[in-house]
Amino acid sequence: MIGAIQERVRALTPVADADLGRMLRIRHFERALLRLFERGQLNGTTHTCLGQEHVPVAVSGLLDPDDYVFSNHRGHGHFLARHDEPHALLAEIMGRAGAVCNGVGGSQHVYHERFLSTGVQGESLPVAVGVALRLKRVTPGRLACAYIGDGTWGEGSVYEALNMAQLWRAPLLVVVEHNRIAQSTPTTAQLSGSIAGRAAGFGVLHHRIESVDVNVIRAELAPLAAVVRSEFRPVVAEIAVHRAGPHSKGDDTRTPEELREAAEGDWHPRYAEAFPEQFARLDEEQRAFIARMVDDVLIRPASEWERP
Repeated sequence: MIGAIQERVRALTPVADADLGRMLRIRHFERALLRLFERGQLNGTTHTCLGQEHVPVAVSGLLDPDDYVFSNHRGHGHFLARHDEPHALLAEIMGRAGAVCNGVGGSQHVYHERFLSTGVQGESLPVAVGVALRLKRVTPGRLACAYIGDGTWGEGSVYEALNMAQLWRAPLLVVVEHNRIAQSTPTTAQLSGSIAGRAAGFGVLHHRIESVDVNVIRAELAPLAAVVRSEFRPVVAEIAVHRAGPHSKGDDTRTPEELREAAEGDWHPRYAEAFPEQFARLDEEQRAFIARMVDDVLIRPASEWERP
């Protein structure tokens, strides 16, 4: 609680329209998905990144076009920060024409131009190590970036991947979005020790960031990414965030106090308060854009998948 209070009183640095606009685009995209579910216009499941949008926006500003990005079940923001193709992503989630994977990947399993997401916890890290090793041999200076959550540290594949990455000097940047809860289980109830301690067990460099300021996050990540690229070694960057929405569509079991703390830690109201005119202008632009996008995708025919 003390950390959350300290974070709230820190002044935000001026933000570029491109960064704030992308954060708001992701926010409105995720909200639109929840509304579509409520109306019965979207089937299956989805996991929004509400409250965490600023992280991939900060990270993507440090990535090269030839880098690879590996995402997880909560990956819409990761995709939209990397590829500005919301129409294609929504079409994928809804199984409509123009879908990024012809509608067979859905919300969690997307592959597109060096971006790969999976709904299986921990599955991406061993694959990311292999890709990082190939990048090291073929295009030195490029890296593989893998997003995971704090709950994923309960998967053995994480430790196998860190061991291989450290032994074989793989250029791997692991971004941990530590949102304090693994589905419905508080991290304090399922993770002993710390992520820093677990990374240290393999000799892997670790750095923790506690800020919602996209510029601060990017500035602290920049030297870490440089180390990954130049020294061919893995780095774990742990970023403290708050999950402002439910785990999936409506399964939020947190107490009122926990929900209040998550809301207080959300970047969204802080940026609205710090930069009211800029925020209002960009928020309306992105709200209108996403509304038009939803209307467009809703009238598209079902996607078709033809085997090659």
